[in-house]
Amino acid sequence: MRSDFETIAVERRDGHILLVTLNRPEASNALNTQMGLDLVALFEPLMTDLEGLRAVIVTGQGTKAFCAGGDLKQRNGMTDEAWQAQHLVFERMLRAILACPIPVIAAVNGAAYGGGCEIASATDFVYASSNARFALTEVTLGIMPGGGGTQNLPRAVGERRAKELILSGLPFSAEEAERWGLVNRVLPPEQLLDATFAIAARIAGNGPISVRQAKQAIHRGLQMSLSDGLAFEIEAYNRLVPTADRREGVLAFNERRKADFQGK
Repeated sequence: MRSDFETIAVERRDGHILLVTLNRPEASNALNTQMGLDLVALFEPLMTDLEGLRAVIVTGQGTKAFCAGGDLKQRNGMTDEAWQAQHLVFERMLRAILACPIPVIAAVNGAAYGGGCEIASATDFVYASSNARFALTEVTLGIMPGGGGTQNLPRAVGERRAKELILSGLPFSAEEAERWGLVNRVLPPEQLLDATFAIAARIAGNGPISVRQAKQAIHRGLQMSLSDGLAFEIEAYNRLVPTADRREGVLAFNERRKADFQGK
């Protein structure tokens, strides 16, 4: 796995967890073209080779910001053609995060505005520090969310709340984000990464094929009718029956020991 990225830092923890840090603290970890390319280069290969990974955590460098959104200094004076070309990179980045087969958890450690809020919304779930703030401010700039904000935020907080937030551009707190359904847990800043690693480690200790199949069933099933979703769930379930992990899980239970899942 590559580790020589310009705008993100990657660190493997406990063998199965990848910590991804958005690493432009001098720009509040704002999303520029290179960061988009770096995230594409990281996440797209995971679709075909997980290299033993079972969970990904995404956070921001420092204590000020998770990601302040698109880098408006880079965008200042861009031609229409250059703007659209850059946005194609961001669209590909978003799809790569959404398509990641293993759980992706956001540890939002500060401001998550614009594209930063969209990255957090594209992950499987979010833990946030108590000083985190969120906003989709695009309409205040004469544009609109284009990194999944109009799709992922309503799925998390509901249509009416999403309309209020997106159409006004108003910021909201971590506590509000938790109350409305975007954030799962709010923690003191000094506890954020430890708590996120704890849940990631618990996930990584479960059957890796089971986790991947369950994630896919939830995500895809919510886009189907209930009857189609139930059928999809059974297809996902049946793929687990012939696995060694399924046999190991039952055996470990009966032997009263922790299962040693191999992802096979």
